[in-house]
Amino acid sequence: MNRFSMQTKMTALIFFIIVFALFLAGLVVIKEFVESKEEDLRQRALVTSRTVAEMTEVSEKITGDEQKRQKINTIVDPIRIIHGADYVVVLDMEKIRLSHPVNAMIGTKSHGEDEGQAFAEHTYTDKAKGESGTVVRSLVPIINHHHEQVGVVISGYLLPTFSEIIQSLKKEIFIISLLILLFGGWGAWVLASHIKKQMFELEPDEIARLFVERTETFNAMHEAVIAIDKDEYITIFNDKAKTIMNIHDDVIGKLIYDVIPDTRLPEILQLNQPVYNKELQVRNLTILSNRVPIKVKGETVGAVAIFQDRTEVKKLAEELTGVKAFVSALRVQSHEYMNKLHTIAGLIQLGNNEKALEYVFDVSEQQEELTNFLHKNIKNESISGLLISKVSRGKELGITLTIDKHSYLETFPQHLDHHDFVIIIGNLIENAFDSYANSFHDEKEVYVSIEQTEDVLSILVEDNGCGMAKEEAKHIFEEGFSTKAKENRGIGLYLIHQIVQKGDGDIAIETEYGRGTAFTITFVL
Repeated sequence: MNRFSMQTKMTALIFFIIVFALFLAGLVVIKEFVESKEEDLRQRALVTSRTVAEMTEVSEKITGDEQKRQKINTIVDPIRIIHGADYVVVLDMEKIRLSHPVNAMIGTKSHGEDEGQAFAEHTYTDKAKGESGTVVRSLVPIINHHHEQVGVVISGYLLPTFSEIIQSLKKEIFIISLLILLFGGWGAWVLASHIKKQMFELEPDEIARLFVERTETFNAMHEAVIAIDKDEYITIFNDKAKTIMNIHDDVIGKLIYDVIPDTRLPEILQLNQPVYNKELQVRNLTILSNRVPIKVKGETVGAVAIFQDRTEVKKLAEELTGVKAFVSALRVQSHEYMNKLHTIAGLIQLGNNEKALEYVFDVSEQQEELTNFLHKNIKNESISGLLISKVSRGKELGITLTIDKHSYLETFPQHLDHHDFVIIIGNLIENAFDSYANSFHDEKEVYVSIEQTEDVLSILVEDNGCGMAKEEAKHIFEEGFSTKAKENRGIGLYLIHQIVQKGDGDIAIETEYGRGTAFTITFVL
């Protein structure tokens, strides 16, 4: 019932608007009709006055004796009737009326203040208000055959009143009103039905509630959300997005380029396909975004970006990759030192004190040499700690991890930091370790090299593990793809590929099944 009432109200409103618009149009038409009618009466009055003024009988009798002057009215009155004038008055040069529809006025003097120009041989028309209403008059001088002015002819036509105009147009008004009622009412109902369908049969209060709920839902999301229409105007910009982008004003309805000049959201309108898990530099921020086209009935009507500040993601990545590796390193070192303590204790019990002391010095020297090398050449503690942990981890697994003695790292490429390098190096080494899972090599070796010059930074991780087939190597950077039959695999190399793309780097792979794999990553500084 409410929905029907809503449509009925909308129909009534539209119908009222149509009728009101037509009413205004009608007033304009009536005004034009009145002006046209007035102009027509001016021309008729002018013709009537000229007709009388050019009659020789009139010009001769005006200057004749009184008997001749009295005959002027009998000459003029038939002309007035033929031309349909309300009055035709002939004045002599003393402004004495010689003709008039009212006989009592004949012989009286006219006191009109606007007749002076007519007595100076000027022809013109004007409007004058009288007891019967507004009259359109024409004033024409009477010139005799001696080219002397002997009088003035004044013809008047009464303008119709508004009610008379309506009365004269009542048939047309009735027909038009009937058509307006029929077609206007039908059109209003059709338009109201169409609008109702466009609004998904929702009531105004339901639409308002949905709008409020939608806005608050987006504002309650932990992720930032920005949406634009097909003309690149902003339609959604939630509170999280404002916080990340440090925007405080209302930006709905503004062009996305005016608010965020370096956005990549409009390109989704051109690509017409989604882009997931892409790192971007926006307003000097590193963000991880998912950008998706908005489609309605197969047509792209906009695009939406859901993103979060990469800082939080990096912290999580560091925790998952770096911190987890360090915890593993502590466990490995604890196990390794227990084995070493057992070895030392056994040598002492056997009385080989010198051997025990030599063993202690040897172990300390190896550890100190690695620590000093990394401290000197790798200028980031997170990377150094990661490499130490991976060396210890390799020893536990029976894998020799060798770090190139020429390795050097001081600065990171543009848009990248130590979090990204922890992910790259950590995942590459772990993949190298995993390559020995089903391998029976006597010598399991992983080689790591980090070299940096003024122009180039390169990372090399090489192993002699199981290697990969060429077909497998084509898909290793795809999310979820893995050569290991385990869950939660296929993420490491995908993340590495994303980071390399963000840093405008290159990644190359050389692999041979059963002989090993080498990853080379290069960045131009």
